[in-house]
Amino acid sequence: MNTLKFKPEGWNNEITPLDKSNVNRYMQKKEILQGLVKECDDDYNLYIKFENGLMGIMPRQEVEAINLGESGLPKTNLCTGKVHKFVQFKIKETKDENNLILSRKEVQEEALEWIKQDLKEGEKVTGIVKSIKPYGAFIEIGGGVVGLVHIEDLSIARIKTPFERLNIGQKVEVVVKSIERNTGKVILSYKEMLGSWEENAEKFIQGTKAKGIIRETEKNKNGIFVELTPNLVGMAEYKEGLEYGQTVNVYIKKIDNQRKKIKLLII
Repeated sequence: MNTLKFKPEGWNNEITPLDKSNVNRYMQKKEILQGLVKECDDDYNLYIKFENGLMGIMPRQEVEAINLGESGLPKTNLCTGKVHKFVQFKIKETKDENNLILSRKEVQEEALEWIKQDLKEGEKVTGIVKSIKPYGAFIEIGGGVVGLVHIEDLSIARIKTPFERLNIGQKVEVVVKSIERNTGKVILSYKEMLGSWEENAEKFIQGTKAKGIIRETEKNKNGIFVELTPNLVGMAEYKEGLEYGQTVNVYIKKIDNQRKKIKLLII
């Protein structure tokens, strides 16, 4: 099951309180902590400052367990890209009284084990949108592990770009669609979180006006698909001069709950 310890990095934007009095406890319990990276040196080691002059050092080899270069070390851009961002880690050892050796790699390895052993298809997990491509969005679901939502799983209504549903840095809940247990590759779906047809249809009343977004115009001019709200699309009579993404006013002619169809008139 997805537990709080596998919330994505930066989900709460909180730094774990850490000082010399609780270092041993956190280290013995192998707890997952979170801190803000202050610096990356010329050798691509990361530095995290804590209370009372305590410093955390994350050697390059402890930064990443997944995206490794041919040398077996994390790619340099992954290290520099962590500066001013939250990362999760475990305390690996104490270098001396004021310096700790940290490992994000151990957190990723534990998260991958959770995915391979415990995560279930159909389960809801929390995530943060890390990047968006024309074909979908990459969402971190915990410990630096990222899953992919294909564009067709972002919305019931057809959309041209994932940016119509998500933004980078957005916090979302998603559903696990499939898992490759041997690799830890996860495919996610977002459209289930936008409400069912019935739930969305309840927001509208037959015989009233509403606003919608043009999503598709059929080539044979039989009609135009209008999105009333995410995961709820109605069909309007064809009208010239309308473009994809345009906001229009519509009249709700009929809501057919049995056939799950809505007839609209663009006004």
